[in-house]
Amino acid sequence: MQPSIIQANWGPRGRGAAISYTIVDSPFGRMLVAVTANGAICALSVNQSDETQESELRRDFRAARLVRDDNAAGPAAQAVLRYLRGETASCEAALEVSATPFQLSVWRELCRIPEGATRSYGEIAARLGRPAAARAVGHANGSNPVSILIPCHRAIAADGRLTGYRWGLETKRRLLAFERARAERAGLHRRTLLD
Repeated sequence: MQPSIIQANWGPRGRGAAISYTIVDSPFGRMLVAVTANGAICALSVNQSDETQESELRRDFRAARLVRDDNAAGPAAQAVLRYLRGETASCEAALEVSATPFQLSVWRELCRIPEGATRSYGEIAARLGRPAAARAVGHANGSNPVSILIPCHRAIAADGRLTGYRWGLETKRRLLAFERARAERAGLHRRTLLD
């Protein structure tokens, strides 16, 4: 199931937005989850350093009113954790992002890639009807503010190599392995039900 991606109505760098965030432990290290006033996730990062994640959030949303509020952002963080623990098939939180139409089209295409599968930047561009736009797809991929849920980790180089990931290539490898294992378990479960 694909996440619901809402186009935000705030200005550049979060101007006019009120954003709350929390930082929690996750299977992929420390995880920052930021939400808008309506509880939709607008940023999600994974890193070992709380300070780095908070600094990146302040940089990305420098015009927003930011506050650490574990109660406001906690429900969204728990929804992500339930997904990462395998308790749900998808994350039950809405996403609210500020993006160009092209970025949104790339991010929605990323969400169409099955869990554990990968596509090259060129394949994604071709699926969007813009086969010469592989670099633009890479740029849109790199500007994704919501790791894991907008699965930019599923984009790879044309030769199959794992390339650039804002949260580190080791995290990208681990996310893909996690998704492949989950997809394999789901496939085995479906086959068992059909047998």
